[in-house]
Amino acid sequence: MQLKVGDIVEGKITGITNFGVFVDLGEGKSGMVHISEVARTYVNDIREHVKENDTVKVKVLTVLEDGKISLSIKKALEAERSSENRGVRRERKPYQPPKPDGSYTWTPKKVEATSFEEMMNHFKQTSDEKFSDLKRKNPESRRTKRANGGAHNY
Repeated sequence: MQLKVGDIVEGKITGITNFGVFVDLGEGKSGMVHISEVARTYVNDIREHVKENDTVKVKVLTVLEDGKISLSIKKALEAERSSENRGVRRERKPYQPPKPDGSYTWTPKKVEATSFEEMMNHFKQTSDEKFSDLKRKNPESRRTKRANGGAHNY
């Protein structure tokens, strides 16, 4: 098996250290996943994320001439997620101000293929509406001129 940078392969964890995880890739090849490439979050203790003999998917980051292979579990998961989500456009829900009791109501937004100009006009319109709502609900937040015409007394 010829490994190339960017390949995603499965391997078995053969060893765990404080700085990383060693993964057997088969055919006599093994590589190391640095602690920073184990998970998307900060990893204090690797053993909280993986165990010896676990089978994991890893992405090949580097293959050096001396045979050392650098791997990433984190980037393999990200690549897998992005390939699953490719071409999927998620609907965003518009912001709704909280109700008087403090709860929120979310309504789904229809996703339509529009031009950039139409999207920009829609954004400006909704932005202006929200801004005017905020001004109306919070009249104290408006700037007021001082009684002496805005001059400072020093």
